Amino acid sequence: MAERGRVRWKRFFLIFTPVAVVTSLLVGATAQGVIGATFVVSGDTFKLFTGELRGQDFTLAGGVVRTKKGQVIPVIVTGVRRAVATDLCTSALVRTPAGTITIRITGGRDGNEVTIEDLVIDVAAAQSAATLRDVELGRDASTLDGVPAARGPAGSFGGQSSTFTLRNTRLSAWAVTAATLSLPDLGLKVLRGEHECF
Repeated sequence: MAERGRVRWKRFFLIFTPVAVVTSLLVGATAQGVIGATFVVSGDTFKLFTGELRGQDFTLAGGVVRTKKGQVIPVIVTGVRRAVATDLCTSALVRTPAGTITIRITGGRDGNEVTIEDLVIDVAAAQSAATLRDVELGRDASTLDGVPAARGPAGSFGGQSSTFTLRNTRLSAWAVTAATLSLPDLGLKVLRGEHECF
């Protein structure tokens, strides 16, 4: 029998090594956008508009987000592996003591394109003209392989397509994450009053 209070180093390393390896893989995958990092959302949605969004691997699944107050909100988890966008506009309303202001972010104008990798949007509502290829609807959301970070719970509804083009897309969203979002002509404005993208 080992003495009480002593560490069995061989057993410690046998247990610790696999845990350390798995932890490193998860951290690395999150940093590379393979696994979506989750965060507490604000209490309001924001708006996102694109004139055109086209790319590879588009997925849909059900999910939830949580506010700081613990409210659980159902969302459509929408994933995009790689895409380019034009006429991008994001707007959020912020209530301040001086009244409502609008924060607007724009890009992809005057011939420029926004490039995106491993995009995940927690959508509240959406409207768009869409062209999808190689469509799979009703697939188990946990088996979606187009965008791993946008999978859903096992046994729930999911869908994906290999390529897509979305035009005049209007989204109300709770959250957006992306491994890479490159805007060659980033514009950022703070405007008094309500001046949303749509």
